[in-house]
Amino acid sequence: MKDKHIHVAADSQLLKAIYKRVEQELVIDKSTFMKMVVAKFMVYFSLTIFAYLILYKIADPIGFIGCFAIYGFISLLFAFNFSHDFSHNTIFKSKQLNHICFVAIYTLVGAHAEAWKLRHVNSHHYAPNVEDYDSDLKISKLIRVVPGSKHYWFHAYQHLYAPLAYTIYSLFWIFIKDFVILFSDDGYGAKKNMSYYLSFVFQKFIYISLLLVLPMIFAIQPWYVVLTGFLMMHLSQSLFLLFTFFMTHHVEETQYPKADARGYINASWLMNQIRSSNDMHPFSKTANFILGGFNNHIAHHLFPHYHHLYYPQISKILYEMLNDNGITPNCTSYFGGIKSHLRLLKKMGVAA
Repeated sequence: MKDKHIHVAADSQLLKAIYKRVEQELVIDKSTFMKMVVAKFMVYFSLTIFAYLILYKIADPIGFIGCFAIYGFISLLFAFNFSHDFSHNTIFKSKQLNHICFVAIYTLVGAHAEAWKLRHVNSHHYAPNVEDYDSDLKISKLIRVVPGSKHYWFHAYQHLYAPLAYTIYSLFWIFIKDFVILFSDDGYGAKKNMSYYLSFVFQKFIYISLLLVLPMIFAIQPWYVVLTGFLMMHLSQSLFLLFTFFMTHHVEETQYPKADARGYINASWLMNQIRSSNDMHPFSKTANFILGGFNNHIAHHLFPHYHHLYYPQISKILYEMLNDNGITPNCTSYFGGIKSHLRLLKKMGVAA
């Protein structure tokens, strides 16, 4: 696809300089890298398995529901830290092996892996926050974040009802959105052949079996407690998922480039990636370990071909070069990002 971003010579030169400096200064030891990846995998895999198996041992209903919510949180972090990198082929040389691992881990959170990957890599990464290009902007009409988009009367209250609406997002994604995408022409190049449909059915079957059917059969709880635990898991999982995702692109300072009638975007590719993204604790190895690089979102959009373990080091180089060129990256704390997102919702709730 022909790039529809405008060409700005200074931005192109800066991007080349950033790439060159990162290539020169980034220390990559493949042996050490794989050891770190394996160690991190063992941490998240072990925690996920433990949190799941303990569901079959707990007799107290309240404890069961609490552990279900904890499992959802841990499995989501597992996906954050591995499925995202697998989708960008940053762990193994083999794209097929990366894809298989991506699907396997992504299945744990219930969403259709192939549909998300196509939309994320081919749409979102190409032009984040640009309407008609970024598939992530195709969200419910309940939430308005894009300047100039259609305003409804209820948007005046969106900063109040958004946290409640967010609690059902993962259920909506898994049981409605994925099916709508499956049976529609979403325009993102998915080859919906028999293997695509079989993969969809297999992923949904595994998820429902692991999270509902097996616990209802083998856990020491009646079916309604299992169902309550499942729903409470999604409530907490959805809040964390959406606030984290929205804070990477939808806070007060992030921008929304526009495309003209011919589809040309009024920003260079570099500035589109920088201005539309927001970081949270970008130099913190702890935050990077927990959030799997989502907190280093500017580095991720400029260097999706690098594993998130390298993002804190890349961010230090990136911030220095951007600041030297008079460009201030968008950056908040995690909780500051939540507040900024809600302030953005309040601002966008006012009719233009």
